[in-house]
Amino acid sequence: MNLSIKTFRIISTLEAISFLVLLGIAMPLKYYAKIEAGEMIVRVVGMLHGLLFIAYVLGSFIMKGKLKWSVPTLLIVILCSVLPFGPFYVERKYL
Repeated sequence: MNLSIKTFRIISTLEAISFLVLLGIAMPLKYYAKIEAGEMIVRVVGMLHGLLFIAYVLGSFIMKGKLKWSVPTLLIVILCSVLPFGPFYVERKYL
């Protein structure tokens, strides 16, 4: 699979934004504001985030080969995917 650094950067940014929207907007609407549409919003944003997360992790493995990352670097990049602002850090430090 031929994945460019620019494409991975876009996936990384979208994954980070979707995670922040899920944690900062969708979940509070569902659990704190008790808005009826909150459950649907969480479902849609959660699905989108899940797809972007999978694309990010798969892209990380592709970038490992392309950018000659070591295994510890790959693990840091993948670990950053579960931190709210982690992918932004990866973009600055490793891409």
